[in-house]
Amino acid sequence: MLTQKMKYALKALIVLADEYDDQAKPLQIEEIARRAGAPRRFLEHILLDLRKEGVLVSVRGRSGGYRMAREPATVPLEALLRRIDGPLAPLPCLSRTAYQKCEDCRDEAECRLRRVFAEVFWSYLLLLESLTLADLVGAAGVPMRGMLSADPVTS
Repeated sequence: MLTQKMKYALKALIVLADEYDDQAKPLQIEEIARRAGAPRRFLEHILLDLRKEGVLVSVRGRSGGYRMAREPATVPLEALLRRIDGPLAPLPCLSRTAYQKCEDCRDEAECRLRRVFAEVFWSYLLLLESLTLADLVGAAGVPMRGMLSADPVTS
């Protein structure tokens, strides 16, 4: 599940990606917050993290603000999720970036939980690694393909 912090980050990035151009005028944080529907105080920290990561650049001064540092198609969603929310794996023994042996595991090779969740997780990662910020920007008004028929509110 995406954290609220991640949702704010993605909404802000969509706003900035919608304005992407090599000569794009930076947007002030108040404007980004308004368009993204996110609280300014949370966005300040998130945008600083994204600037440190090289996704955004900040421009100082009266007409300063934030803008994309690179094309949205070169910003992988998987890297954003890891940067903002940390490891993606459902079990610590499956994590690429924060591997830890499960405390209660006797043998990873024989662990049934690991075996089943590994298959699900790798499928999820393959899909996630194929997506970029451009996929989110281009998703406006496009019905989601392959959505489960279950009501997401009650699932």
